[in-house]
Amino acid sequence: MANVSHTSGDIASHPDVPEMRDRYARMLDGRDVALVDGPVFLLGLYCAASPWILHYTTSQPALVTHNLILGIAIGVLALGFTTTPARMYGLSWAMCAMGTWMIISPWIVGSSPDAGVVLNSIIIGALAVVLGFLCATASAKSTSKT
Repeated sequence: MANVSHTSGDIASHPDVPEMRDRYARMLDGRDVALVDGPVFLLGLYCAASPWILHYTTSQPALVTHNLILGIAIGVLALGFTTTPARMYGLSWAMCAMGTWMIISPWIVGSSPDAGVVLNSIIIGALAVVLGFLCATASAKSTSKT
């Protein structure tokens, strides 16, 4: 079998080395909130599964669909924050809006929700607002650096 590995040394003489180093440094500087991506994804996962975890699938069928859709949306945002952070962190304010909607949704979408359903929605919504705000402020800091 032929040896196809390049043994000519390092790429220090490559003409694009300074540009590649600058791009790599910018990429690392923009990841100030990498630790927030995981909790955002877990929050979306819990939001989507919460009707089955708290057993209100029969008493609040409208909230089941609502939480499933909103949880999937939060999870997709988290995946976007992870895969393309430079493009997606501008949408962190949308997560704040989804959190605010989650706080008021039991009374708008649901029909006479009990205390457990309301408390669950308030906690999920508050966490979404806080995590969205953390992503948004970190995004603002990283864009002001460049």
